[in-house]
Amino acid sequence: MQTVVGIFTSQAVAEHAAEQLCRLGITRDQIHFLVPGASLDRPEQVPTSETEQPGMGSALGGVVGGAVGASSGMMTATVLSALIPGIGTVTAIGLAALSLMGLVGGAVAGAVAGGALEETLANGLPKDEIYVYKDALRRGRTVLIVLVEDASQAAAARTALEQAGAESLDAARAQWWVGTRAAEAEAYHATGGDFSKDEDVYRRGFEAALRTEVAGKPYQEAVEYMRVRDADVFDTEAYRRGYERGRAYLQGLTGKPQP
Repeated sequence: MQTVVGIFTSQAVAEHAAEQLCRLGITRDQIHFLVPGASLDRPEQVPTSETEQPGMGSALGGVVGGAVGASSGMMTATVLSALIPGIGTVTAIGLAALSLMGLVGGAVAGAVAGGALEETLANGLPKDEIYVYKDALRRGRTVLIVLVEDASQAAAARTALEQAGAESLDAARAQWWVGTRAAEAEAYHATGGDFSKDEDVYRRGFEAALRTEVAGKPYQEAVEYMRVRDADVFDTEAYRRGYERGRAYLQGLTGKPQP
């Protein structure tokens, strides 16, 4: 399976896009949502974060035990609402959405997912973009996640999402950096750097630290990965500074102390 993601200005617009996907033969089980706020009638409420999970067991029991209808009535899906630090309440509709936000893990996913979906939950979700999705949710956007069978279906889904008004991941990433840039420029200038000159390289280091391959490791522990990923700049001072600031950003995003 492959994953296609679209970011929309509202849940209503995202649901309209989902209807277009269904007309392409994409099933309702392949379509998942992340929605800011507890906007559904009675989603399971989990007052927790990805790392602190009091009360998670009973809520997940409800998810495993049965399905809850989504707000539009267009699909039946597992639904969970959780408090995400720095964002607020986020409602996840569908197992892919729950898994992407760290709200379910292998045992729970395995209890309700099977075959290709279960494999996608474990390996195929675009987790390297989680900072983009969280920023979109913070800005009130709805994230639509589509699990497609092959490249042809992925291309058709991307076209349908674009026609329905989806913001591209590149645009969302650019918007995320706009909101992040001022603090990073200030921090870089404070250490004597010229941000206007080094921004591109600094940002590459910053974003490298957010990737799952390095999982927030210190620079020296991740250097071989970065030697391949960013061979032209990985050993520059601007890149290293960006990387370490990216690690700090990741800690704030996940609540997990970095090694």
